[in-house]
Amino acid sequence: MPLEIPLVSVLTTCYNREAYLAEAIESVLAQSFQNFEYLIVDDCSKDRSCEIALDYARRDSRVRLHRNDVNLGDYPNRNKAASLARGKYLKYVDADDFIYPTGLQVLVEMMEAHPQAGYGLCSLQQHVSRPFPIVLSPEEAYRWHFTGFPLFHKAPLSAMITRTAFDAVGGFPARRMSSDYEMWLRLSESFPVLLMPDGIVWYREHGDQEVASFEKYLGQYEEITWTQLRSARCPLNSEDRGRIMRQQRKACRRRVLRYLMSGRLAVAKSVAAAAGLEPSDLVALVYDLACYPFRKLIGR
Repeated sequence: MPLEIPLVSVLTTCYNREAYLAEAIESVLAQSFQNFEYLIVDDCSKDRSCEIALDYARRDSRVRLHRNDVNLGDYPNRNKAASLARGKYLKYVDADDFIYPTGLQVLVEMMEAHPQAGYGLCSLQQHVSRPFPIVLSPEEAYRWHFTGFPLFHKAPLSAMITRTAFDAVGGFPARRMSSDYEMWLRLSESFPVLLMPDGIVWYREHGDQEVASFEKYLGQYEEITWTQLRSARCPLNSEDRGRIMRQQRKACRRRVLRYLMSGRLAVAKSVAAAAGLEPSDLVALVYDLACYPFRKLIGR
């Protein structure tokens, strides 16, 4: 008889995470919601990660281990894991993270109650307008994110993605570090997003994470922002897009100013280039530089 197709595919991608992997696996297996499969995709770890995962796979039939023949890297490995999944929903739980016992149940119940959503994001601060869950149209999601309620900075741990939406955008881009940011922007070009509360997952912070070198990717984030805002697929109407782009350009000039004043010249250059700052922006930047001591004095 064919195996029953699970509602959720929980995906753990792993590279050299022996110190944390068992805790991540235990958190998944302790879920109150049971209709899931669990795939661990090891990206040629050099430590005991694969042995740890294999031990769990031998003891629990929900766990499947796949070991890549070559190292793919972070986001290509996420796509590899998704290619092996069978569930309606894809839920990433990284090898150094943790999902609370009722996490899958809460996420699934909210997503199932709002089938129009292509994906969901959790770990969000409450919004003053109404309680979670909140469904945002593509236009609303872009407007919220770019006008004061950031959404797209969340890591894959804080997302649940429908297989349909994931396949429609071709999975994660291959960029390092910033691919999740680009993924949420691309998904929200076409699909509503469901906003869900905090307290569902726990994100571990430690020195081996790539986020420790976040600053060197700031130009990349800036490039993604402007590419998406300029795209013909951007869901914003022309008036909102123009206003947001003006606000973004002004904010970018201020960021470049801060980087220059703190001596981070390489960061300032990469961000300015990615944003495509024009001569008029540079004139405004020089003006801001001239006014900087006075503004600092009066606290503005």
